[in-house]
Amino acid sequence: MLDPASKGEFSEEETTEEISQLSYLQLSSLALSGDTAYSEKTSTGLPEKTGYPDSVYIMAANIFQGIRFENSPEKVLIKYGNEPLPSSTESEDESFQRLAYELAFSALKFQDILETMLIDSYIFPSTIIPDHLNSLIIVMLYDFQDRKFQARLISDNEESVAEVLEVENLLNSFKTKLAAALARCRIKHDALSIYHILPERVRNQELRASTLPLYAWINTCKISPEEVYHSLKKKGYNKVKSVLHVHNKVFAVDQHCYDVLIFPSHLKSDLLNIDLFKDYKLVFQDKSRSLAVHSVKALLNMDDDILMVNTGSWYTVAHMSVLTNNNASKIFVCGVQSQAKDPDLKNLFTKMGCKNIEILHETFINLESKDHRLQKVKVILLLPRCSGLGVSNPVEFILNEHEDTGLLKDFSQGGPSEDKLHVLAQQQYEQLTHAMKFTRAQAVVYCTYSVYPEENEAVVKKALEFQDHGTKVQSYRLSPPVLPLCSLKEIHLSTDKFFRMEPSEITNGCFLSVLTRERDPSETVSVKDVLARAAAKGLLDGIELGKPSKLEKKKKKSKMSLPKSSTSDSRGIQMKIAEFLSQETNASAHLSGTLTTKTSLPQKNTNQVGSSSQVRKSNKPTTNPLVPTFMKNTPPSRPYERTTNFVRPRPEDRMIALKPIEIVLPPVMLPFSSPQGIGSQIPTQHFYCRCAGPKTVMPGYLPTPSIPSRGKKQENLPSSLPRHPRPWL
Repeated sequence: MLDPASKGEFSEEETTEEISQLSYLQLSSLALSGDTAYSEKTSTGLPEKTGYPDSVYIMAANIFQGIRFENSPEKVLIKYGNEPLPSSTESEDESFQRLAYELAFSALKFQDILETMLIDSYIFPSTIIPDHLNSLIIVMLYDFQDRKFQARLISDNEESVAEVLEVENLLNSFKTKLAAALARCRIKHDALSIYHILPERVRNQELRASTLPLYAWINTCKISPEEVYHSLKKKGYNKVKSVLHVHNKVFAVDQHCYDVLIFPSHLKSDLLNIDLFKDYKLVFQDKSRSLAVHSVKALLNMDDDILMVNTGSWYTVAHMSVLTNNNASKIFVCGVQSQAKDPDLKNLFTKMGCKNIEILHETFINLESKDHRLQKVKVILLLPRCSGLGVSNPVEFILNEHEDTGLLKDFSQGGPSEDKLHVLAQQQYEQLTHAMKFTRAQAVVYCTYSVYPEENEAVVKKALEFQDHGTKVQSYRLSPPVLPLCSLKEIHLSTDKFFRMEPSEITNGCFLSVLTRERDPSETVSVKDVLARAAAKGLLDGIELGKPSKLEKKKKKSKMSLPKSSTSDSRGIQMKIAEFLSQETNASAHLSGTLTTKTSLPQKNTNQVGSSSQVRKSNKPTTNPLVPTFMKNTPPSRPYERTTNFVRPRPEDRMIALKPIEIVLPPVMLPFSSPQGIGSQIPTQHFYCRCAGPKTVMPGYLPTPSIPSRGKKQENLPSSLPRHPRPWL
C-alpha cells in the first residue's frame, strides 16, 4: 500500500480543508437531488445520514452488478465478478428493496467518478480484493462520501454480514485519500459538487422528484369520498385547491380524475401511518395510470369486458376494478407467467374489495381474438413497456410499473440510445397492431410514460396507416380525448386528438391515445332513436317527446317552398304550443271528476240515451289543432253559451278516455235552422248532467253552460260562427 504523504501529493492540512469544504457541498447537493432516504431522515430531525443495514448493501450490490456500465477491454479500470452476493430473507421486504434500488441507482449515476476515486486513492491496484466484492465497494463508497466520510451507526439488533464489515474497514482506512481524490475530481470538472457533474436532464429530473406531489386514488369499494374527506379532516388535513408550495397538512382533489387526491410530497411518511392507507382505502399511484383507467371507464357500457396488457402495478388493475364495481364487466389481465403469484394476487385483491378480476397466464401476443373467454371484451387497455423518460423518480417507476431494471441505465444518462428507442418502439407497434386484430373490441386505449414521439404519436399513426382494411369489421380511427381539458396548455397539446402531459413540478409526463372503430353505416342511428334511448334511461326527465301528426308533416312539406320565418316568430309559436299543451293537461285532470258524475246517473228514456251516446262519441280526441285555438280566442257570450250547450261539448270532453267496454255510436246530425226547436228536443235531464260538474272556468275553454231560467228568452246563435259537427275528421 502506498503512503500518500511520501508522494508529496497533498498534506494532512489540505486534506482536512477539502473534507470541510466537501461536507458543505455535499449537504447542498443532496438537498437538490431529493434523495428519498435523506429526505425522510432529515424530516424526522436527524442532521445527517447514518448508513443502511448490511442487507441493503448486499441487495444494492447485486442490483448494481446487473445494471452497471461495461467499458471496452482497453479502458477497464476495475473488474467486476459475475457471482451475486448471498442475500438474506430481508431482501423480500418492500422498504428494503426500495432503499437498495435507490442506493444502486445513485452509485450507477456516479460510476465513473467512484471508480476514479478508487484508482486515485491507490485502493486499486495496491489492495487485493476479490472481483465479486467490487460492486459492494462501489455502492458502499457512494454511501460513505454521502455521509461525509463519517462512520456508520450500527444497531445492536442488526445481524452483521462479513463481506460488509470487510469492505467498511477498508474504506475507513482510506477515507482521507478518498476525500482528497473526490475533491480533485470536483476541481477537474469545475463543479460546485459532484451533483453538478450529472447531465442537466438528470439534474432537472431529480429536482422535480423532490417536489412532485403525491397522488392517491380512493377505493370506493370500501369508503366514499365524503368519508375520506371527513377522516382526513379529523387527522388535521385541510382541503385546498392546490398543494403546490404548501408545507402544511393539506390535500386537494385532482381536476381530471374525481377520485384522485393530491398531497404535498413531504407528507408521505405521515400518510403511510394512517389507517386510510393501511386498509387500502387510499392507494398511492402515479396520476398517469389513473388517467388511463378513467379513459377506459368512459368508453364502457354496463356489461362490457376489459383486457389489460402490461399493467405493471397491480394497483392499476385494482383501480380499474373499483371503477367498474357497479357494472357487470369483467377484467382480464394477461402476462402473469408465474402461477405461484396467483394466491398473493388474489389475497391482495380480496383486501382491496376487488371481485371482477381474472388472471390469464398467456402473453398478450399469444392471445387470439377467437378465445371464448374474450368474446365480450370491448375495450383493450394497452400500457406498453417504454423508456419512461416522463417520470421524475426512476426507482418508483421500476418498482411499480416496470420490471426491466436495465432502464435505470438509460435514466442515469438522461435517455435511451437510438437503438434502444427503436427496439422499444417496434415492440409497442407490434402490441398495438395485435390489439387492433381483436374483432369484437370496439376501442383501444394506448398510454405510456414516454415523452418521445417515436414511442407515442409515431406508433399510433403507423398502426392506423397499416391496419388491415380487408376484414368485415370497421376500421379504427383516432378519437378525441375523453378526459376534461383543464387549461389552455392542455387544449393546445390535444389539438391533434392526443392527450399529453409534459413533465412539470406537479405531475409526471404521459401520453394517451384513444382509438375507436368507425361507425357502421348500416347501424346509423337517427336523432329520434337517440332521444328515445335517452328518455328510456331517464336523461330527459320532464321533457315530453311527441310524434308529429299528418297535418304537421304536410306543413313541413309545404314549408320547403316558403321562406324561413324569423327567430322571434318561431319562439312565439313555441310558447303558444307549450301554453296550449299545459292547458290541455290541466283540463283533462279537472274533467275526470265530471265524467265520473255523469256515468253514475241513471238513464231514464231513449232520448237521453241518444244524447248520452252523442256525448260519448264526442269524447274521441280530435286531431285538428284549429279547434282548441278557435275556442280559446273566441270571447264567450250568453247567446253563444246557450247554443253551444248542444254543439260545443266535444272539445271540452275530448281528452277523457273511453271505457273499452262501451259501444260508441255515430252522432245524430240535426238541422240548425231552428235553435228554439233544438232546445225543446233536449231533455231537461241532459242539462242536469251538464251542470253536475264544477263551474270553474278553465283557462282556454268556454265556461260551463248553466240552466236558463224559465221564461227567459234565448237568443239565436250568430250564423257567422263556423260549426264543426265532427271535429275528429
